[in-house]
Amino acid sequence: MRSSVHDESAEPEPSGPPADTVVVPADEDPVAAAGSEVLGGPPGRRALLGVSWWTPGRVLALTAVAVFVLGMVQKAPCYSSGWFYGATTQYTHACYSDIPHLFSGRGFAQGLLPYRDMIPAGADGSRDPHMQYLEYPVLTGLFMQVAAWLTPRSGALVPDREQWFWLVNAGMLMVCAVVAVVAVMRTHRRRPWDALLLALAPALALNATINWDLLAVALTAVGMAYWSARRPVAAGVLIGLATAAKLYPVLLLGPLLVLCWRTGRWRAFLQTLGGAVAAWLLVNVPVMLWNLDGWATFYGFSRSRGEDFGSLWLVAEQIRGQALGLGLLNTAIAVLLVLCCLGIGWLALSAPHRPRFAQLAFLVVAAFVVTNKVYSPQYVLWLIPLAALARPRWRDFLIWQACEVAYFLGVWMYLAYTSDSKQHGIPVNVYDLVVVVHVLGTLYLCAVVVRDILLPERDPVRWDGSDDPSGGVLDGAPDRFVLGQARWAREQASYAAWAPDGGDGDWFAPPAGERPPA
Repeated sequence: MRSSVHDESAEPEPSGPPADTVVVPADEDPVAAAGSEVLGGPPGRRALLGVSWWTPGRVLALTAVAVFVLGMVQKAPCYSSGWFYGATTQYTHACYSDIPHLFSGRGFAQGLLPYRDMIPAGADGSRDPHMQYLEYPVLTGLFMQVAAWLTPRSGALVPDREQWFWLVNAGMLMVCAVVAVVAVMRTHRRRPWDALLLALAPALALNATINWDLLAVALTAVGMAYWSARRPVAAGVLIGLATAAKLYPVLLLGPLLVLCWRTGRWRAFLQTLGGAVAAWLLVNVPVMLWNLDGWATFYGFSRSRGEDFGSLWLVAEQIRGQALGLGLLNTAIAVLLVLCCLGIGWLALSAPHRPRFAQLAFLVVAAFVVTNKVYSPQYVLWLIPLAALARPRWRDFLIWQACEVAYFLGVWMYLAYTSDSKQHGIPVNVYDLVVVVHVLGTLYLCAVVVRDILLPERDPVRWDGSDDPSGGVLDGAPDRFVLGQARWAREQASYAAWAPDGGDGDWFAPPAGERPPA
């Protein structure tokens, strides 16, 4: 019989099998088992896993490097000419990147300092009033500036120095990709091979060097790994630094808030929040004091954008033939995102068994992506590590990735169509369909994650009896505050605990020896 008394000062013990028991995907994932045939089939019972030089960390790091290099090769037509001679080539070959264009377009080639110096004026001598300075968050601006310092100052601007700038950034972003993969591996320590979803993701190869998003992705992944290791202050610092590189990581504080509320782990949440705020301020305040207008450009530019590529708002505008209006658009997006976050919060507090941190993190970032006014192709990088942790199943992951690859090709073909009088590419109605496919793919993965939350016996991470391997102090923690169905389930479990047969109210008991449902 379980005691109903809970000691708030006691740390929960990790649930599930011993930490040194490694889950082999080929043993439980049909797609992984089929794919392993390429390497000779699933590991046998006498396989010595992780005892040779080829540890999971080294294999995953080398895999990430190989996939990243393949993505660089995919950009070769643009590297040789497409970025510099004729705008259409970079679209028809789907090898566009912001990096070489912004080397001169944002003043790095001229030695200008971001946030202090205004960016160069356009060909007509004018500047966008909302974008007079670099329009990226501070830590991303620092990343760009370091790459500019490492770029040779001699040689022709086009193509030599712009090629070097892209190569330097690609090298730095490759390090970020490897860090993200290793961090995902360490987040679910019993499931290191789930990080292979990130390392082999087609969207990683295609989008890694379009922009600088991998910096925030790596910092976020390390922050989640620190949280899983029960180091909330370090987790907060990394989330704060990630938010200083891109806005979306701040959303992860929402799932931590509701999960710590449900379990009463307020100290851990406040430590994380304090670390995040302190790290964000440490990076941003010096730039605010240096030039407030330069620092604020990112936020002003974000507010001033209208319906843009990849969003359902743009599809609606193109169908109507009229923009929604900036004020109404920003209000509608804010309301929808708040409603989505409230729904996710209700799910977190009312689900019969507490959701895993990675599941809620994926849902809240996906809600931000789907409701946003713009969806650049590289935004998929935000979701890949979270998807690998939230739903480590190859079938669902590849369905979603296929939709993202379709969007990646579609947006460049649409730009080729609109930028060339010969109209090579796809027209607007086909592009709108591609946007819908991308959104449906993301919603499909969200639906599967929600199903796993409501039916935890379908969650592959929990099939072995684990609770929340990435949850840190949340792993194995009892509920302190619940709503809705969870409150009813807790009352039933309380009755069962005092039943004559000694029932203990376990939340599910999968049949021994069976493979988890796909």
